[in-house]
Amino acid sequence: MNKKTVKDVDLKGKRVLMRVDFNVPMEGGKVTDDKRIKAALPTIQYVLDHGASLLLMSHLGRPKGGFDPEFSLKAATEVLAGHLGIPVQMAPDCVGPEVEKMVKTLKPGGVIMLENTRFHPEEEKNDPELARKMASLGDIFVNDAFGSAHRAHSSTEGVAHFLPAVSGFLMQEELEYLNRATANPEHPYVAILGGAKISDKILVVENLLAKCDWLMIGGGMANTFLAAKGFNMQNSLVEADSINTAKAILAKSGNRIVLPIDAVIADKFEADADVKTVEVDKIPVGWRMMDIGPLTLDLYKKTLKGAKLVVWNGPVGVFEMPKFAEGTFTLAKLVAESGATTVIGGGDTASAVKKAGVAKKMTHVSTGGGASLEFLEGKELPGVTALMNK
Repeated sequence: MNKKTVKDVDLKGKRVLMRVDFNVPMEGGKVTDDKRIKAALPTIQYVLDHGASLLLMSHLGRPKGGFDPEFSLKAATEVLAGHLGIPVQMAPDCVGPEVEKMVKTLKPGGVIMLENTRFHPEEEKNDPELARKMASLGDIFVNDAFGSAHRAHSSTEGVAHFLPAVSGFLMQEELEYLNRATANPEHPYVAILGGAKISDKILVVENLLAKCDWLMIGGGMANTFLAAKGFNMQNSLVEADSINTAKAILAKSGNRIVLPIDAVIADKFEADADVKTVEVDKIPVGWRMMDIGPLTLDLYKKTLKGAKLVVWNGPVGVFEMPKFAEGTFTLAKLVAESGATTVIGGGDTASAVKKAGVAKKMTHVSTGGGASLEFLEGKELPGVTALMNK
């Protein structure tokens, strides 16, 4: 990675302004999953151990503008303080006179959590004036929020124009592993794409096909490819306006795209639907594909054999419903046991490997769904581009 990291700057006596991704799931005012908070701890601890004081900033959810207690970072701050074993002060805002007063009294080793950056509507417009006010609080900017790196917001991209800007360890690790998937991948390289829609992932399909040896496609997007091959998908989700695109991709790919050969089908899109397993050319009228079947899993297992690198983004069935989770969970176990370097895209895929109980066996599970997807498309991430080069 050619970006400077927190190790490349002198932190002693400095005030570090650090963008973290504490956009954590909440219920009843409590944090229900603190994975993202834990992921930021190595960088936070490093900054504190090197004689700096620390100001943390993050967004949470989609508030409508202005303070809203439902979207306050207070609960996340309490969880963080528990992990660090030291008090963390909670600021009433992310900019303004009260915050400035708090910051002036902050001693090395002290931590302040700034309030939700999205309480300011200007944040999402990447307003330079808001970015300047944020930057005035610190001496150095550290971006450790990979999950927000694909957004050009005041707290992710704008601030980097006013302060020396470097990456944290989480950001560095994400870029390192995703780079392995795109810049100079090991072979044999197997990519797996799932999720509902091909239209969301056309760029990813094309970018990965240029680099991988095999591309396995499951989930709703497989239906459109199967329809493009002439199969009658009956009531399955098919994007009619993407069929020609799917045909063109199949024509270009040689036979490197591996599609499902059997399916778990249902008579309705409901958890209590009637279910059966059929080959993909035998889906009865009125039924829909909801998961991949055992023959497809065997085919995927053969494709994974001997792989050196596996990159997976998107579940291969409606795994939120127990009857249609088998394909995704079994595939997660096959990937975990493949012996390859395994890079798992964030979002639904991260949640699926966790539910399958194999998250810890993967080489890298990304913390950013949208960001990892855009990286795999070959797009530049504004929050990364803005950081200083080595």
